[in-house]
Amino acid sequence: MPLPNSGPISLLDIQNEFGGSTPISLSEYYGKGNAPNSGAIDLAGDFYGTSASYSVNFLVVAGGAGGGVSLNAGAGGAGGFRTSTQTVDGGTVISVTVGGGGSAGTNNSNGGNGGNSSISGSGLTTITSAGGGGGATNKGSLGLSGLNGGCGGGSTQGRPAGSGNVPSVSPSQGNNGGGSVSTTGSNTGAGGGGGGKGNVGGTGSNSGAGNGGNGANNALTGSNITYCGGGGGAGRGGVPEGSGGSGGGGSAGGTNNVQSGSANRGGGGGASTGNGGAGGGSGRVVIQVPTANFTGTTSGSPSVNTTGSNTVMIFNGSGSYTA
Repeated sequence: MPLPNSGPISLLDIQNEFGGSTPISLSEYYGKGNAPNSGAIDLAGDFYGTSASYSVNFLVVAGGAGGGVSLNAGAGGAGGFRTSTQTVDGGTVISVTVGGGGSAGTNNSNGGNGGNSSISGSGLTTITSAGGGGGATNKGSLGLSGLNGGCGGGSTQGRPAGSGNVPSVSPSQGNNGGGSVSTTGSNTGAGGGGGGKGNVGGTGSNSGAGNGGNGANNALTGSNITYCGGGGGAGRGGVPEGSGGSGGGGSAGGTNNVQSGSANRGGGGGASTGNGGAGGGSGRVVIQVPTANFTGTTSGSPSVNTTGSNTVMIFNGSGSYTA
């Protein structure tokens, strides 16, 4: 809470707002509130109405889904992708959860959905990105449809694709997977591509499998990185395989060359024409704060770097930051 705009103000009030050691030393508060970096400090003039709160930027990328298995199988959808800018009070513990990639499909299972990623803390709006939707394995008992998720999974054999942006948030966290259609009247459509943050997954048909939807760029780390591409759908003899979308989507292939989604990018796994599938890529959370406010108190061993006037924490696993 901001300090009062009038009336008495004490060093203890300032410590409660901005933190510090005991016994209290006034020099700890140089550069805080409206105080100068050196010289005399006027408690009222420099601290009335000031607060330790500051603006924080977040990127929350969920885990991508695994691709399906068998000829014409559908690919895994990318993890959901969300950003947020919020005002954080000093001392707030920001909890970070990073979702893992979904499991590869098998002859008896569709690709697994990716894990959710999130940030939360007292006074914050919780931001959750949903794991990608699994790709469809080409077995009638499994339903043949792609699964719903942050980005939807691709389908097979003329069935519907998985829906993206599930649960629904605004702006959308991702797109639908690619469907599978047949131009011959029989259910022989190749596998649909997994949905990406930037695009819907490509539709599989008798002439080719669907490519994965492309991902989206983000430069919060200081480098422009593309996240959340969907996996490529599987073909069959004479029908081309689908390529993975930009942002870590895995391309389709046989047991030995199908590609998993890229780790820490939230990419969807490619579909496999063999017996072994490909898993999704794990997610990531990035927190960017003004360097002047960075406390250095973290858990979970994020990588920390400075870009311009900001400090960036990159979480490839779960942890926390104390503002």
